[in-house]
Amino acid sequence: MNSSPLSSLNLHKLFSDRKRILVTGGAGFIGSCLIRRLLKDKSLTIFNLDKCGYASDLSSIESLFPGDRHKLLRVDLVNPEETNLAIRKADPDFVFHLAAESHVDRSIDSPDTFIKSNTLGTFNLLEAVRCHFERLSKERQSHFRFHHISTDEVFGTLGEIGRFSETTPYDPRSPYSASKASSDHFVNAWHHTYGLPIVLTNCSNNFGPWQFPEKLIPMVIIKALQGKEIPLYGDGSNIRDWLFVEDHVDALLLAATCGKVGESYCVGGYGERSNKEVVHDICSLLDIRQPRKSSYKNLIHFVKDRPGHDHRYAIDSTLINKELCWQPKHNFQEGISITLDWYLENLDWCNKVFKKSGYLGERLGKVNK
Repeated sequence: MNSSPLSSLNLHKLFSDRKRILVTGGAGFIGSCLIRRLLKDKSLTIFNLDKCGYASDLSSIESLFPGDRHKLLRVDLVNPEETNLAIRKADPDFVFHLAAESHVDRSIDSPDTFIKSNTLGTFNLLEAVRCHFERLSKERQSHFRFHHISTDEVFGTLGEIGRFSETTPYDPRSPYSASKASSDHFVNAWHHTYGLPIVLTNCSNNFGPWQFPEKLIPMVIIKALQGKEIPLYGDGSNIRDWLFVEDHVDALLLAATCGKVGESYCVGGYGERSNKEVVHDICSLLDIRQPRKSSYKNLIHFVKDRPGHDHRYAIDSTLINKELCWQPKHNFQEGISITLDWYLENLDWCNKVFKKSGYLGERLGKVNK
């Protein structure tokens, strides 16, 4: 297989004359990882449009890249006037749209928040960016891209065999995935109707350092270290395709700069694990890294399943592999080892974001049926 363009092209070459990059949701887990990577190219100026919600955190950027090339625009995309002003201020050559409410359990409790942020927010951004694009010179228009980052959850659920691909019909099952599916359709519509040059990617479950500890992997790590019960939905058989966040950023950079305009790319980690297997893997590593009198597995506690819990996700990444020579560099075991070690060394950060958010690890997304 040919080496990835990331091996032979640096960021400067990937972005060429596109020096002003707007990232929405850049204070989130994936967005901040993308910004940290982009800031390694000293010729780029990064505008970070983020409403700075409960799960937002800028310390990973500010501690590593102090200076004026990272410019925070504290804006909620639900507000069209502020969104328009932010786009005018950033004057971007490139837009990465990651801003979204993303926790399924929270979408069950507050679906209206997800519709506003993920659907209406994307609409407002598209309109602001369309106006911006139409004002650009022909030369800048020829290089401009709007990259929308989405999820595999828009495709619904799989049986025991098969994988999602770019041709899989949409079949969202949760308020979160329905709001993301809607935003995907708006992005495609703005390409076909208004000629906005877009690229769209749908990724599998991300994990890695700096992830807010309401998501499965950091939540399990934190609860285990606290000696608390580790909740596992249903019988733990639900399967996810796990993607290390740095590998996902590789894919985003390639799809955005080298992908075909109007194309969608599915990005998966080839890391299928049941939730039970993931929890057991973490507990086994903790038994080695931080041994206690009994195995951490004894803390696992099965709880009532999430309403509408999709059984299995898995992605076929053939298209992005074939067209852009992308493949994940980390398998699940490598990624989870890196992730666990990071959390063991950064428990102070976890305590800080818990305190700031007001979230204490309680169960969310319960619906009485």
